Amino acid sequence: MAGRIPQEFLDQLLARADLVEIVNARVPLRRAGHEFMACCPFHAEKTPSFSVSPRKQFYHCFGCGAHGNAIGFLMAYERLEFLDAVEELARPLGLELPQHAAGEQGASIKPLLHWLAQAERFYRQQLREHPLRQRAVEYLRQRGLTGQIAGAFGIGYAPPGWDALAQTLREAGAPTEELLAAGLISRDEQGRARDRFRDRIVFPIRDRRGRVIGFGGRALDGETTPKYLNSPETPVFHKGSELYGLYQARTHGAAPQRLVVVEGYMDVVALAQHEVWYAVATLGTATTAEHIERLFRAVGDVVFCFDGDRAGRAAAWRALDSTLPFLRDGREARFLFLPEGEDPDSLIRAEGREAFERRLAQATPLADYLFSELGARTDANTLAGRARLAELARPLLQKLPDGHFRELMEARLRQEAHVTNTRLRPPPAHSISPADHNLPLTRTPLRKAIALLLYRPELAQLPPQFELIRHDDGELGVKVLAELIALLRVNPNLNTAALLERYRDTREGAILERLAAWQPEVSEQEYQFEQEFRDIIAALERRGDLRERLPDMLLQRGSPRALSLEEREAVRNLGKAQKV
Repeated sequence: MAGRIPQEFLDQLLARADLVEIVNARVPLRRAGHEFMACCPFHAEKTPSFSVSPRKQFYHCFGCGAHGNAIGFLMAYERLEFLDAVEELARPLGLELPQHAAGEQGASIKPLLHWLAQAERFYRQQLREHPLRQRAVEYLRQRGLTGQIAGAFGIGYAPPGWDALAQTLREAGAPTEELLAAGLISRDEQGRARDRFRDRIVFPIRDRRGRVIGFGGRALDGETTPKYLNSPETPVFHKGSELYGLYQARTHGAAPQRLVVVEGYMDVVALAQHEVWYAVATLGTATTAEHIERLFRAVGDVVFCFDGDRAGRAAAWRALDSTLPFLRDGREARFLFLPEGEDPDSLIRAEGREAFERRLAQATPLADYLFSELGARTDANTLAGRARLAELARPLLQKLPDGHFRELMEARLRQEAHVTNTRLRPPPAHSISPADHNLPLTRTPLRKAIALLLYRPELAQLPPQFELIRHDDGELGVKVLAELIALLRVNPNLNTAALLERYRDTREGAILERLAAWQPEVSEQEYQFEQEFRDIIAALERRGDLRERLPDMLLQRGSPRALSLEEREAVRNLGKAQKV
């Protein structure tokens, strides 16, 4: 995502933003020496361990390990996506997001969004004025919807006929190819342009900013197939990542504390009619990882609401499987299975809001649902059945991120399977990097040099002997250090936050963020930053020289045993800084 915004804009944004001010507006800070401290907003604690550095423009929690720059803080605290966080940060600074060629902000999609907005206006007008609108109005009334709710969701009517919308938009200047690209029309077998939605109730689908990106249409004639029809995949609409109703849930009143995932448009609208504004629906697809990520960016509590039949339970199990990798500590997923023959629309009309919300409160936690389903497939009264339970659960629990919830799930499995130990962590050691967990990074000289540079970027401007760093020998850490030095020499005004932003969503970036939390062992006034940095760089240079000279040295000596004690020690240390 960061690649869709010019790096120069992000550098300017992070140079002008004040992280202390941004955090303090949301979490009261108190000064502690050169830093500011608070109780962490990302986990429960009584003693402040959340530190904000004005120098680095970087925050770090010594309790839960949360860290990042101003963009990262807004993403985590406000549950915003990257682009939204950038806009939120830029707005009070008077910075306007630049236009660029690629991605969602590209000029190429502007016409599509324009014609989609015009189509929504057309459909809403038809619901008010078309001679055949009464069929649509009666259908909505039968479902218990008021004009106010229909207006809140922008519900409209696509009239019968082949090209009512296409003709209207072409008269407004819309090229046929742009209407095709927006998914508003299609071509028949003879190549003629036809409206995609005809004689249907139309539900606009909005993105996180409220822009119309597609439509869903519900047939009024019982013989028309398909009953529900969505816009096709387009440059602005991707079914596997969008959630109907999420925009309304996030913008109606206070921010929701939970989201309920239901199966259809009418379920979302009907629940809103009864003041349950926190329902969303997938768009005719199974719940995807993109859906889950978007849900948990908005709230920490998600309830999946499905029919209790076989199809509903199959859909629920797929949702569970997609959810597991996102269940960090503090997030919760639950499952509500409805009585046979009921859906959220019919149930809330029959029972009312309070009864429906009681059902939500009693929804089955993911852990209970998972072990209940696996238990039904095995016989816990036999050794073979318990072994089978452990075998079925292992790949599922391995999807969970490290944390207390995973530990508790592993303990639950040991309890359910009646075993004292289960081998739930088989990934080979070489696949685990220091960034995969919250254990402290071993402080090697190379990591310390990078940490010093992140603490004081001006160290990169020291005399030119640092040009000698060899970064073509395959060592990732040396390459990163050399990249940082070169970057800071070209851009001497970059601060730590801007440096880290350039490595967002990379393995190196995850480690750099942890190194950015480093603090000097003594007071800043006493610490010899320049001398320490010079000494480490000099040692790296000597190691590079030794690596080049080693083959000749061995040839001259005839055997490694002929090396001096100092040379042997240097050879042993050659591989110690292979990783960042």
